[in-house]
Amino acid sequence: MTVAPAERLNNIPPYAFATIARRVRELRAQGHDVIRIDMGSPDMPPAPEVVQALHTSALDDSHHGYAGFAGIPELRQAFADYYARRFEVGLNAETEVLPLIGSKEGIVNLQLALVDPGDVVLVSDPGYPAYDKGTVLAGGEPYAVPLLAENGFLPVLEDVPAEIVDRAKLMWINYPNNPTGAVASLGDLQRIVDFCREHDIMLAHDNPYADLTFDGLKPPSLLEAEGARDIAVEFNSLSKTYNMAGWRVGVCVGNADIIAALLRVKSNIDSGLFRAIQDAAITALNTVSEDWIAERNVAYQARRDIIVEALPSIGLSGSAPRAGLYVWARVEDGDDVAYAGEALQHAHVSMAPGSVYGAAGAGFVRMSLIVPEDRMREAMSRLEAWYASR
Repeated sequence: MTVAPAERLNNIPPYAFATIARRVRELRAQGHDVIRIDMGSPDMPPAPEVVQALHTSALDDSHHGYAGFAGIPELRQAFADYYARRFEVGLNAETEVLPLIGSKEGIVNLQLALVDPGDVVLVSDPGYPAYDKGTVLAGGEPYAVPLLAENGFLPVLEDVPAEIVDRAKLMWINYPNNPTGAVASLGDLQRIVDFCREHDIMLAHDNPYADLTFDGLKPPSLLEAEGARDIAVEFNSLSKTYNMAGWRVGVCVGNADIIAALLRVKSNIDSGLFRAIQDAAITALNTVSEDWIAERNVAYQARRDIIVEALPSIGLSGSAPRAGLYVWARVEDGDDVAYAGEALQHAHVSMAPGSVYGAAGAGFVRMSLIVPEDRMREAMSRLEAWYASR
């Protein structure tokens, strides 16, 4: 029997980080110590009370069945309370809040809910690959909207051709931005909302880095923009805010009709989150202090500064981001794939080539703040020695 994958997979390459992970395993099998700063997986644990809440809930014999497609009411309310507290955005916990098994599945499933074959979806370039690949899986046509350094990595919507705007059904944005670290003001978000309302385009904002910030920055929610609720939803996650990436807890909030469409897809695909994880998520949202988050961010900032200080001596240039888990740096000779490949092969430091995130990412690399200070210094020392010997 010949296995013939669906035609749609011809337009979906293997996930870049799976390819990087395979090469890392090969090098480690050869006895090399590889320092991974490619993925955005936090290395620090959640707050102790979150882990305790998981343990306590898991001991309850009644918590091991299906917990419901839309999350328990207490979790939906905890997300609504977080939005009220953090952004002064009021949400109806029944109709405008939908917990997810990590925001990534919601991002892809939203495309299945909204996008028909032939629909155009405006996606950030560079941007998180799930925006583009989710569009393709749904049969839509992604149109890359360049995010360029000279524009502060913000979209210039006037440059999108009129015929593309007329066909566009959905737009994806993400601020604070992965991979560039750019931050959008409420005014920037308002301009995007106004554009989408004028042209009858639904809008999705991915906002998992709102609380991973430096120097007291407090980025806004898209839902703070006037009229956003008419056309938009926002994705968020506990992965970065509470160091819970492996727990897979995300949320989609905003326009009730879009939420209902996403729930219709999800209820046919998954059976919701494990109850004990939901209880732990409630604890994270309701009890983990801002001081805990701020102290964690100080650790990330120290790692960020180690990388930024080393950039000139490793053939890169860039500035310190004000938010997010990454340093986005331009490669001196412009070849991001070769740079990342050689750094892994010779310095045994793994980073992400910028072209993974789209054509506009070519010539950059992304380095994650996911190893302790001593390992980060070791990584930069190795890169300096390797680069000096090229």
